[in-house]
Parts: sequence; structure tokens; C-alpha cells
Amino acid sequence: MTLNIHICPATLLVCVTCKSDEGPVGAALYQALGARLEGEAIALKPVECLSVCNRPCTVALAAPGKWTYVVGDLSLEAHVEDIITAARRYAAAADGLVPWRERPLPFRKGVVSRTPPLPPSSDRP
Repeated sequence: MTLNIHICPATLLVCVTCKSDEGPVGAALYQALGARLEGEAIALKPVECLSVCNRPCTVALAAPGKWTYVVGDLSLEAHVEDIITAARRYAAAADGLVPWRERPLPFRKGVVSRTPPLPPSSDRP
């Protein structure tokens, strides 16, 4: 996907180095998401590692001015639609905070971290 991450309401980062008992799984998840997100206003970006190796596969949702979520325990076989739904809801949320009940189940149970947005650069020391 070649969308500019600076103009998208959301960026979905996928750890492409995630491995499970079955072997490498992150790259396949990234490829499947790329096929499904084609034409959406959600940027898809591969990352080498999100450092959540004990909970593959791991993704993150991020955008300027929004909270960032890191979510683990996702699989290609069971969670592609959940990831897409979560990314769409995240993109639609002005601050990135999707109400808990509106999140797909893996995004309720699999949250590794939620990080507040950085203040605008003009507000930083």
C-alpha cells in the first residue's frame, strides 16, 4: 500500500518478523492485510519488530494527535477482519480512543499498551 502516512487518519503497523510455533507468520499477515486494505484511507506499514515476541502476531495503530495502541495475540487465520474493523474504527475516532465495547474482541483482550499522543512540537520544550 502506498498511501502517504502523513495524510492518513491511521497507520497500521504490522510486525513482519513475528514468529509462532508454526514459523514466520508476521509477513503473511502483512500481505493479507495489504490485499484487504487496498484503496482504504489507512496506511499499512511493515516494521521489523514491535518487541512483543511472546505474543505474535503484533500490530500497532498510530496517527498524529491520536493515542497509539499495540495489540498482540493476532493470527492470520482468525483475525484479519477484526484488525481491519479496528483500524477503520480507530481512523474514525478523532483522538484514537475507540470505546471498549466497539472494539473487536481481540482488541479488547490483546492490548499490550496504549500510549498517549505527543503534544504538538510547538508545545514541547
